[in-house]
Amino acid sequence: GAQLEPAYAIFGDNFDWSSTADHLMLYVTNGMGEGIEAALLTNLAINALRNARRAGISLADQAALADQAVYAHYQGRAYLSVLMFDFDLSTGRARVVDAGSPRLVRLRRGVVEHVTFEAQLPLGMFEETDYVAQDFHVEPGDRLVFVSDGVHAAASPKGEEYGEEALSRAIHSTRLLPAAEVPRAVLRELGGHRGRPAPDDDALVVCLDWRGRPPGDRTGGERM
Repeated sequence: GAQLEPAYAIFGDNFDWSSTADHLMLYVTNGMGEGIEAALLTNLAINALRNARRAGISLADQAALADQAVYAHYQGRAYLSVLMFDFDLSTGRARVVDAGSPRLVRLRRGVVEHVTFEAQLPLGMFEETDYVAQDFHVEPGDRLVFVSDGVHAAASPKGEEYGEEALSRAIHSTRLLPAAEVPRAVLRELGGHRGRPAPDDDALVVCLDWRGRPPGDRTGGERM
């Protein structure tokens, strides 16, 4: 399940995903800037990632090609943060590229953990950046919650960030909800912290419940 709460001035948050019989790919992105320029930047990067994905190349090479496409147009004046996952549906093993501000929180057996990866440069910041994919593993029963900086960095009227502790409480309190209802519940909690109806930045929450695949099943995969 996923939900994007847009600010009145668009700030470029986006999520994109694709599944086959064997793999699930998920991208959570945040283009810099606001308004039409942020939307154009994000659209350019997403289309470049889709083209690279359809060519069947690795996750790291997808990031590198999209990085080149963004840099070729903006010459480093604008760039895009992205958190990229390629899940193997039969094993739960994944490859990850973390290039910016979106974050991952995992709920496993009732315990909330903030998962960190090796930070790499956002797409398009410099010419011909090399990206390296890291290994990650999910277990049946895991819940993965991806959030943009419009969630974890949202400020209260007193200027206090929503932060990791409040996000952990929100994810733990929604643990019994189905994945499709979690983003709305987290954003409702975020609105209470923000104390005003209009957000200053896009807020994106994506929730993925991983149940694994029954032995011998090669016909389908988990979907968000």
